[in-house]
Amino acid sequence: MANEIIIQTLRDLIEKQLAADPAFYLVELKITLTNNIKIFVDGDNGVTIEKCVSINRAIYKELEELAFFPDNDFSLEVSSPGLDEPIKMLRQYQKNKGRQIEVLLNDGVKIEGKLAEVEQDHIVVEEKKGKNKKSELVLHDLLFDNIKTTKIQVVF
Repeated sequence: MANEIIIQTLRDLIEKQLAADPAFYLVELKITLTNNIKIFVDGDNGVTIEKCVSINRAIYKELEELAFFPDNDFSLEVSSPGLDEPIKMLRQYQKNKGRQIEVLLNDGVKIEGKLAEVEQDHIVVEEKKGKNKKSELVLHDLLFDNIKTTKIQVVF
């Protein structure tokens, strides 16, 4: 069976599981050559381990019944994207408004600052330059087309 059909079927199964609670959404789906299926789910208020377990159990059962993989030789992981994964969707940007981020642009330039605004086609990052009385805020208006990756920065 073609990989595209498996991926689309998985997407449909995931969307069916998430439909009951629109606060949750699919971020990414990966299948390795060894049939390791990784599903990354996020939520407007985060994702609990219990929610990931619930999705995993429901999808695992349906995958076994569909018998896509010979002898049911597959593994399934459901998790939130985590802080080490880049932001991939507009909804994730909206969820993280106000947080510190690091943006890597397509031309290699890095910008760090607070995610101040999120629009359909761009974000605004508020970068603090300098220290104390000599500090100034610089606003960067960044089109999504010019962004290579965006990651949340953990501030201690």
